[in-house]
Amino acid sequence: MAGTDIPALRRGLAVLRVLAQHAGPVSAATITRELDLPRSTTYHLLAELAAAGFVTHLPDERRYGLGIATFELGSAYLRHDPLERLAGPILRALVDVQQHTVHLGILHGNESLYLIKERPARPETVVTDVGVRLPAHVTASGRAMLAYLPPAQVRALFPRQGQFVRRTDRGPRNLAELRGILTEERRTGWAIEDGFVTVDFASVAYPIFDHSGHPIAAISMTFRHRCDGKYACGETWPELAVAVRAAARELTARVGGVNR
Repeated sequence: MAGTDIPALRRGLAVLRVLAQHAGPVSAATITRELDLPRSTTYHLLAELAAAGFVTHLPDERRYGLGIATFELGSAYLRHDPLERLAGPILRALVDVQQHTVHLGILHGNESLYLIKERPARPETVVTDVGVRLPAHVTASGRAMLAYLPPAQVRALFPRQGQFVRRTDRGPRNLAELRGILTEERRTGWAIEDGFVTVDFASVAYPIFDHSGHPIAAISMTFRHRCDGKYACGETWPELAVAVRAAARELTARVGGVNR
């Protein structure tokens, strides 16, 4: 790497740090001020980072946020041993008590990626497995994490109508419906999936947070539930959700996170 490239690299990383430290997207003026950079340099760095997918430009708001590539890097980090080693015993203990399939998932762009799957002695067949990716907006684990992201970041993850694919007749069909579900699930305290992924199966999920209260993963529990008709039945399964929430909060504490 040429010597002249090193300062630019350091400045680019500094821009990412500023974006990561703010709760939502920020203006170029804020970045310029916090890093004491020339205005032209800030815009040049933002353009390069956006071209590489590390920054998302929100033109209507004239602000910038972290891009998909940043989430992918974070996901790659989380796929390594530390999180999985800490989560494994917690998930196994949860399965032993509840006798339902349990997963640990993370966001991979706008998809849920499953890292761990623990099953009871007599498991029921579900489509989720380690390494499987599903649309985050239809999975309980995906929405458990999306619910605690800034609205602008959720919009950046789902910029087009065509991304709201559904596996069954249920699930959000657009950004407005997704936001409504996320608002309701924040009020409930956990995420619910009732036949969104597989007919006659439901799930509850709760997120794991890092030291800044940012969702980095989620624990979900999947079980049989028959609900006829086009719409979900309105069940919330509080007893199962309380168990999942306790496991998620224990994992948050073990990774040095802050429960919300």
